Amino acid sequence: MKNHMIVGIPRETYPGARQVALVPDAVSALAKAGMEVLVESGAGEAAGYPDKSYRDKGAKLAADRDEVFSRADIILQVHASGANPQGDADLERLRRGQAVIAFLEPLSSAKAAQQLAARGVAAFSMELMPRITRAQSMDALSSMATIAGYKAVLLAAGYLPRMFPMMMTAAGTVTPARVFVIGAGVAGLQAIASSRRLGAIVQAYDVRPAVKEQVESLGARFLEIELEAADSEDTGGYAREMDEKFYRRQREMMTRVIAESDVVVTTAAVPGKKAPVLVTAEMVKGMRLGSVIVDLAAERGGNCELTTPGETVVEHGVSIIGPVNLPSSVPFHSSQMYSKNITTFLLHLVKEGKLTIDPEDEITRETLVAADGEIVHPRVREVLGLAPRAAAEGEGESD
Repeated sequence: MKNHMIVGIPRETYPGARQVALVPDAVSALAKAGMEVLVESGAGEAAGYPDKSYRDKGAKLAADRDEVFSRADIILQVHASGANPQGDADLERLRRGQAVIAFLEPLSSAKAAQQLAARGVAAFSMELMPRITRAQSMDALSSMATIAGYKAVLLAAGYLPRMFPMMMTAAGTVTPARVFVIGAGVAGLQAIASSRRLGAIVQAYDVRPAVKEQVESLGARFLEIELEAADSEDTGGYAREMDEKFYRRQREMMTRVIAESDVVVTTAAVPGKKAPVLVTAEMVKGMRLGSVIVDLAAERGGNCELTTPGETVVEHGVSIIGPVNLPSSVPFHSSQMYSKNITTFLLHLVKEGKLTIDPEDEITRETLVAADGEIVHPRVREVLGLAPRAAAEGEGESD
């Protein structure tokens, strides 16, 4: 008879993935809560966490992926079905009564969420974590955005034929690079901070006027654009999708700033929607030879009209980088941060050694996509054209 709930950690199968959902240091916290950790052999190798480090912390190793899925009560992943093009291969391994916690992309891959529901699993999506104080330590989306913003600047510095800082040398003065960051969310703020550390002159813009103080606190100039943006932010703290008229006027007013910039980092994304095009081909044409654009919205179609997801293209002498799964390029720390997020969330869900789904709890309610064989999340049901669940009527839809 099994005495402990088993938490399974399979190797990530997302193309090019090097992360792992749980790092060895997290094993003891789960053990104290009465959980046993079962790790697929080699799952942490690419992130710098060898099998021995898991064994030393008390985890058990599974010979293969099938063993992880057949024995585990809860599966922890970075990217599961819906957020992983290779994720469908795991659907047949899932069984009724299991729980899956991962990035699932349920708003843009709602059909995949339906497939998870059909397997009878309880599916929790890390993207849907509410941005409330209680959930800050569980906010994996912000953790990954922090890494993406940092790495975007390093990518730009590697491609730019200029140096970022001003230097006074015997060979003359080197003028600093000019960086323009579009979108001052978590990724944008980290891009600003990283650019400033490297010595660049930084300007930033966001449709939410409320972020001006944060931008300026990092030493950047906030670009003022006099537009009606009162409805630019939803109650969850995310940028709201604006209409095309707004974006057209915005693009016209940003053209001059982009032309003066050596590096443009774009981060504007709306959850579950195609990324708005903010940098047009005409704007790229007006940039200086050798300039660089790093489009952090590439996975959602890109903020630059010329972005190709997963590739670097050169147009009009400008390098346009469209990174995909950028946090995976810093696997050691992105795994460490994600592990902290998902472990804290799991400990929130587990009460007295059992996974407890409390519909009255905002964190649980907002992240639960599927349970008892059906889609339960109101927004995902709406995307699928399903009628609201009677049980959810009193709970209210999430923003």
